[in-house]
Amino acid sequence: MQYELRGAWVVVAHGAYDRHSITPLETALAVAAGKYPRVVLDASSVTFADSSLLNLILLTHRSVPLRVAAPPPQLRRLLEITGADTVLETRATVEDAVGA
Repeated sequence: MQYELRGAWVVVAHGAYDRHSITPLETALAVAAGKYPRVVLDASSVTFADSSLLNLILLTHRSVPLRVAAPPPQLRRLLEITGADTVLETRATVEDAVGA
């Protein structure tokens, strides 16, 4: 699911992400980064994330201002232990991410 919210494009991620399942999200974020000045990844429904998702988030962040909204504990921990939380903007909700 994807939608526009107050000038930002929101891409909703759901389920588990690894190298076998990352392609649809990768495509969605690449299209969003090419068309919109601000992108928000709604991560609230991510059930598992490995380095594939982390890499995708960081690569997307290099091409467009990207905010990660509502990362679940496992993803938040992945961002913390890799130091990515110091580079990426995370917010508690999509509304916060769009308004920030």
